Amino acid sequence: SLRVRFLDGTAGQVQMARFLASPQVSGTVFEPLRAESVFRQVRVELGAVVWPTGADLAPGAMYDAVRAEGRWVIRG
Repeated sequence: SLRVRFLDGTAGQVQMARFLASPQVSGTVFEPLRAESVFRQVRVELGAVVWPTGADLAPGAMYDAVRAEGRWVIRG
């Protein structure tokens, strides 16, 4: 999971384990994130969470879920 904090102080977790384990991820830019060494290469670019594989997460959806529930669970 990722711990995130937005500029307005909103903070929480992004839970991706179920999504990354799902068969639909195979063959996509998200598949390499199953390796912890790749997952840890996460960074923020222009307000979006991104990885060198080309994978990224929608910042608006992330913010809305974290603000409402303290977490964003990405399901596969």
